[in-house]
Amino acid sequence: MPVALRCLQRHSRAILACVLGATALLGAGCGQTRAGAPLGIGSAARLPTPQGSHVVVMVMENAEYEEVIGSHSAPYVNALARRYALATQSFAITHPSLPNYLALTSGSTHGITSDCTDCPVSAPNIVDQLEGKGLSWKAYLEGVPSPCFGGSGAGGYAKKHNPFIYYLDVARAPARCHKLVGFGALAADLRSGRLPDFAWVSPNLCDDGHDCGVAGGDRFLARTVPALLRELGPRGVLVITWDEGVSDRGCCGVAHGGHVATVLAGPGVIGGAREGRPVDHYGVLATVEQELGLPPLGGAAGPSAGRLTSLLRVHSQVVR
Repeated sequence: MPVALRCLQRHSRAILACVLGATALLGAGCGQTRAGAPLGIGSAARLPTPQGSHVVVMVMENAEYEEVIGSHSAPYVNALARRYALATQSFAITHPSLPNYLALTSGSTHGITSDCTDCPVSAPNIVDQLEGKGLSWKAYLEGVPSPCFGGSGAGGYAKKHNPFIYYLDVARAPARCHKLVGFGALAADLRSGRLPDFAWVSPNLCDDGHDCGVAGGDRFLARTVPALLRELGPRGVLVITWDEGVSDRGCCGVAHGGHVATVLAGPGVIGGAREGRPVDHYGVLATVEQELGLPPLGGAAGPSAGRLTSLLRVHSQVVR
C-alpha cells in the first residue's frame, strides 16, 4: 500500500506531516523510520531475579482501541491483555501527541496544543515527586543521541515523545537530564537487575507504531516486554498505553483524544481482570502515582479521571 494512503487511513495529522515533509518534528518522514535492534539480552529467563518491585510506563502511538484489541495485527498485545488486565474504556486527552505525554507525566497539557519543540514547561511533574520521595527513575528513549539531547529529532527519536525534556527543572539540571537515556542503558539495567523504581519507555517512531503501524508496534512489544516483565519484581506493574487514537471520542469531561487500549501486566496485576469504567490519561497517571505512594498531580486528582486500581493486586506503594 502506498505510504500516502497508509497515512490517510491512520491520521489526518500524519498526512499533513508527510505532505509538508516535517521531518524536523517527526525525526523522519512518514514510514521512513526503521525498527530498532533487539535489546540483545538473550532469554528473559536468564536475567537476574529482581530484589525490589518497579513501575514501568510504555507509550505507543496513534491507534484506536479496535485497531489493537481484537486485531490480527496485534497478536502479542492481545495475548498480554488476555493473560493480565485491560482497561476497555480508556481515552486519550487530546490530539496530537505531545499534550498527552505531558498529561501522563504532570497531570496537565499546560495549554500546549501542538507537537511543538520549543515550548518549555515550568510545572510540577512526576520527576519532582519521585525525587522528593527518594525514589529512583529513568526515561529510556529509543534512538536518543545522548542524555540531555534537546534537538527536535534524530533518526527514529522524536522530542515530542520525550515529555521530560520539556520540563525546565529536568532539562536544565544535568543530574536529572542525564537520566534521559537510550536503549543501550535499558539493556544494561535489565542485565544487571537495576531497573529504577519508576521507568518510562518511549520506542522509536517505527517501534511505537507511529510509522510502522500496529503490527510494527506489536513486533517491538513481543521482543521487548518479556524482559521487562521478568525484571518488574514481585509486585511490579507494566502499563502500556497509546498516546492518542484516530477519533475524537472521549470521556471524563476533558478527554477527547480517542478511545485507546491500555494494558496492565506484571506480578502486581490481577490476571484476566477488566476495567469497564471510563478512565483518561490523567487517571492512568493517578494509578501510577498511587502505586508509587505519590499524591495525584493536576488533573490526576479529579475523581472523574477514573482509576485502574481495580486491576491491581495491591492498591498501595509497590516499590522498595
